[in-house]
Amino acid sequence: MADSTQINCVHLHDADNILVCTRHIRSGETIRYLAGSMAALEDVSIGHKIALADLGTGDKVYRYGAPIGSMTQPVSRGGHVHIHNLKSDYIGIHDRQGKKNS
Repeated sequence: MADSTQINCVHLHDADNILVCTRHIRSGETIRYLAGSMAALEDVSIGHKIALADLGTGDKVYRYGAPIGSMTQPVSRGGHVHIHNLKSDYIGIHDRQGKKNS
């Protein structure tokens, strides 16, 4: 269990398979959340998600205990989960170049 003064990610709900960063995390840094820790596989920005377990293509991602989308490619535990590998199952999203992704 992580020391609460060093926590840098939060697990919002028991059903969630992601953590949310409370500050920028650098690749190789230790991710600390209330129930444990692991290594970050890549840089992850504040507010972005990190896989709590290995996720495969098509796996549902849960935040606040509710599904928010599906993985478009696999990501390992400690990897960044965001629009480059996650799609909403509810609304289309646009990338930074303005291209709509369904």
